[in-house]
Amino acid sequence: MSYTKERKPHAVLTPFPCQGHINPMFNLAKLLHLKGFYITFVNTEYNHKRLLKSMGPNSLQNIHLETIPDGLPLMEDEADVTQDIVSLCESITKNFLVPFRDLVFRLNDSGLVPSVTCLVSDVCMAFTLQVAQQLELPNVILFPASASMLLSVSQFPALLNKGLIPLKDESYLTNGYLDTKVDWIPCMKNFRLKDLPDFIRTTDPNNFMVKFLIQVVAEVAHKATAILFNTFDELESDVIEALSSVFPPIYPIGPFPSFLNQSPQNHLSSLSSSLWKEDTECIHWLESKEPNSVVYVNFGSITVMSPDQLLEFAWGLANSKRPFLWIIRPDLVIGGSVILSSEFVNETSDRGLIASWCPQEQVLNHPSVGGFLTHCGWNSTIESICAGVPMLCWPFFADQPTNCRSICNEWNIGMELDTNVKREEVEKLVNELMEGEKGNKMKEKVMELKKKAEEDTRPGGLSHTNLDKVTNEMLLKKIRLI
Repeated sequence: MSYTKERKPHAVLTPFPCQGHINPMFNLAKLLHLKGFYITFVNTEYNHKRLLKSMGPNSLQNIHLETIPDGLPLMEDEADVTQDIVSLCESITKNFLVPFRDLVFRLNDSGLVPSVTCLVSDVCMAFTLQVAQQLELPNVILFPASASMLLSVSQFPALLNKGLIPLKDESYLTNGYLDTKVDWIPCMKNFRLKDLPDFIRTTDPNNFMVKFLIQVVAEVAHKATAILFNTFDELESDVIEALSSVFPPIYPIGPFPSFLNQSPQNHLSSLSSSLWKEDTECIHWLESKEPNSVVYVNFGSITVMSPDQLLEFAWGLANSKRPFLWIIRPDLVIGGSVILSSEFVNETSDRGLIASWCPQEQVLNHPSVGGFLTHCGWNSTIESICAGVPMLCWPFFADQPTNCRSICNEWNIGMELDTNVKREEVEKLVNELMEGEKGNKMKEKVMELKKKAEEDTRPGGLSHTNLDKVTNEMLLKKIRLI
């Protein structure tokens, strides 16, 4: 679809300022650009600097980058870490509205770009709804986690009313209380408290994140034009149906990796939204390995672990005798730098590679990768499904316990490691994942889901149809009124 400059639709996309939220919003920006939209992508100043640093000489000619301040104390000049999530959420409620509103007005007044015709915002950036109302713009919300996560968070008020949260004291984290059944949530059979987002594991009746999420969901439910999900019908059709009776129009338009891989003339495919510089040497290393032989290990951008947990993972991988590619961020270990013994390095030098960050989709789609040891972030979950790679799950934070439950108990494409990780269990489950009977069944199942994802994102598929509907009936509404 082509437009004159005066009538070209202009979408302003605003992700929550951390890697796991930026990635799906950036992929959505690519999809909208391919549909003829002028794109402004809004990062915080801190993340913008990181993005430019990691990008190197690559150009973003097709996506216009803008920034707003995050209102937090300045990080050290060389800091390359994820900011504290609670601090970010607190700042969003206090500091983001005015700079964002000023930015949208400046874009409209510049005369250099088309007038803004719609906003596309992360669910946690609810302040954008006020700007949309003021300018009478459609504001479509991207929920960057699973539909099950939204359904779970929508139950937080009920958990409070029933007295299930907050926890009475710290002992409730370990005394079996988290195994309490939660049997009233539609489509979530046999769920336990421990399967819900980990924000509920608090003893504080005024826990900020619980209150923040309740408020965000309430605002979105009343003010959003529509809610988009990076999911597809085969995974969560019953949950999407349950949400549809409570929220604005709900549209599964994923998975984004399948969508973008199948888009003709996708000249944006090489553009990365990574905030860390990606090590592409690992791709050359993978070339030297046998098909389906390598365990890929990555705990995402937020997970942290103790030095002891790191050692248990290390020796579990070493003792499995499997080739492995392990992504270890500089800030992965709590309270210090990552130190692996020379004994471990010598033991695994012929079959292990450690890198600081990597192009994950490219790694997962490499023929040599046969399994994924993951924290179960939603992006990693979706990318693993799109690559047809079964998972070994060690959930850490936020929606990850909920995703883990779906991966292991609903879709049967993964196995869960105990929170108190031990090297013997890592060794056993890695070998089962790569060559065991259960691992083979999971591989078959995830390949079926990969095929369904590709069908849904082709012309005529449900996700493809949903994206067309959102674009034509909602995001282009302002253009038709001009």
